[in-house]
Amino acid sequence: MSIVAGYMVPHPPIAVAEIGKGEEYRIKDTIHSYQEVAEDIKRLQPDTILLTTPHNVMYRDYFHISPGEMAVGDFSAFRASRVQMSVTYDTSLVEAICKETQEIGIPAGIEGEKSPLLDHGTMVPLYFVTQKYKDAKLVRISLSGLPLETHWQFGKAIAKAVEKENRRCVFIASGDLSHCQKTDGPYGYQPEGPEYDKEIMDVMGRGDFEALKHFDESLLDASMECGHRSFTIMGGAFEGKKIETKQLSHEATFGVGYGFCMYHVRED
Repeated sequence: MSIVAGYMVPHPPIAVAEIGKGEEYRIKDTIHSYQEVAEDIKRLQPDTILLTTPHNVMYRDYFHISPGEMAVGDFSAFRASRVQMSVTYDTSLVEAICKETQEIGIPAGIEGEKSPLLDHGTMVPLYFVTQKYKDAKLVRISLSGLPLETHWQFGKAIAKAVEKENRRCVFIASGDLSHCQKTDGPYGYQPEGPEYDKEIMDVMGRGDFEALKHFDESLLDASMECGHRSFTIMGGAFEGKKIETKQLSHEATFGVGYGFCMYHVRED
């Protein structure tokens, strides 16, 4: 068994109907793409979902992997506390990932948890996925301040652990794109915003994962991107695999880029 599919997804809380209260229809392509991702995961029926999130605890020189048997969360921070969810962690796969990274010298593990509550970078994707498929366990993985190459190598280690544990997994790389694409957006307009989105959608739309390691860090900073390291970890997990790529959608209605791509590992 191995990682059979991956998904580049954003995590806008407004996409959740109980939060958007009708405003979610302004990003209808995003909603449709999430429904397509959820249907695909239902079709594949994975044992475990690997999910990288920028909104769990993040360390400069360490990858945090959520510990414990399970976790809960809700959208009370977005005035929708009645929308709640719980997840069951794949503890043996977490242990295998920790062992694999330790053997190759990547700083990763279950230490350093600040809060066990699920973050919105995790919950927004799962809000849609669990409407279609609820039988998968979860491995929740944080990003770090380490170089892009280290994120790539971390992804490779995750893939090796999955194979050793004989898991059928899908990989959800959660992350918004640039946050500065409109003057009335949350961070105003910077030209690097649309520049980054155009470049990342080209790279991810072609499945050119190697290119993720070579983005200019000054562009990443100036564009106020959110998910690049998430995508890079997933790219590393797919190294050496033959991938079928499908670009689903891109929107920046609210000044923040929401990009979707879908990847399936070919068996031949």
